Amino acid sequence: MAVIENFSIEDELREQVSVVAANGGEIQIIGGGSKGFYGEAIEALPVDVCAHSGVIDYDPAELVITLRSGCKLVDVQALLAGNGQMFGFEPPCYSGEATIGGMIASGLAGPRRAYAGGIRDFVLGVKILDGRGEFLNFGGRVIKNVAGFDVSRVMVGALGTLGIILEVSIRVVPVVETEATIVFQHPGVDEHIRWINELGSRPLPLSASLWHNGLSRIRLSGSEQGVSHALQQLGGDNCEYDWAAIKEQKHDFFADGEAITRVALPPASADQLDNENQLIEWSGAQRWLSGEVDIPALRDQVAEQKAAVCAFRNHDRSVAVFHPLKAAMLKLQRNLKSSFDPAGIFNPGRLYPGL
Repeated sequence: MAVIENFSIEDELREQVSVVAANGGEIQIIGGGSKGFYGEAIEALPVDVCAHSGVIDYDPAELVITLRSGCKLVDVQALLAGNGQMFGFEPPCYSGEATIGGMIASGLAGPRRAYAGGIRDFVLGVKILDGRGEFLNFGGRVIKNVAGFDVSRVMVGALGTLGIILEVSIRVVPVVETEATIVFQHPGVDEHIRWINELGSRPLPLSASLWHNGLSRIRLSGSEQGVSHALQQLGGDNCEYDWAAIKEQKHDFFADGEAITRVALPPASADQLDNENQLIEWSGAQRWLSGEVDIPALRDQVAEQKAAVCAFRNHDRSVAVFHPLKAAMLKLQRNLKSSFDPAGIFNPGRLYPGL
């Protein structure tokens, strides 16, 4: 098992932030770099937080782990696995350098997310360094401390625009007893969408779903008895499948250099994407497109479906990465940004202009 170094650079980070804030500069927060492609490109003073590492508190019986943000995700997952536990939201690494801070900042989750919950559902508390050079604590280290409006969850998916994440407390779950994958033939997208949403209304131990090239795959996770009973109910062809390749985007669909677009929309939405090369997850709520896409036109096309289109990877930088916000929501986001980072020094523009 990899050793997780225990080392704090809080004071050094606070000094750097204070100097930059006083001089009107800007900071680009640097972690493992595994998700550097995600979001708008920015140019600012790089501040590396990887050295801020260590497990602060972990009692497997409590199902909560508190970590510094620079801990490598693969090392933490190994530690959890050694105690028969895991992150329930199945976070992607994309490389061995991925950090806990990057996991929280990106908010990205894997195939299990639609059935177990996203990162926000598991974060109990955070400690951050804000734009004034002050340490702020939100939430706690036990589930019962989380009540009302939980500011700690705001840090999930903020891409470092609100502050430097120093520590995070995360609820973990036991490793499942067994898993099985079954495959069915559904030539059309709409056929798959109707079928997978019908399955979702039944008491089945679903933990992942996928449609690609006319085949629907589902993963069942849980007790031996529960999974066996579900297999008997559903039929289909029991098969081996590399779900990690989907989570880590190493499946052939996510070929290196290919433009990848993510469309998030209500799960039961009919297919309007007009792109044969689709890969569909999360019971239809997350749909990937591979190849060149006219992003502005696609955003207009799916507007009535309350969808969000993200130019996820390898798109022309002239296209906005994230789906444009309505004026009221953009104002709310800017107010939130100014509360934590009044001088706008952290990752400026990584999400949207002014954020």
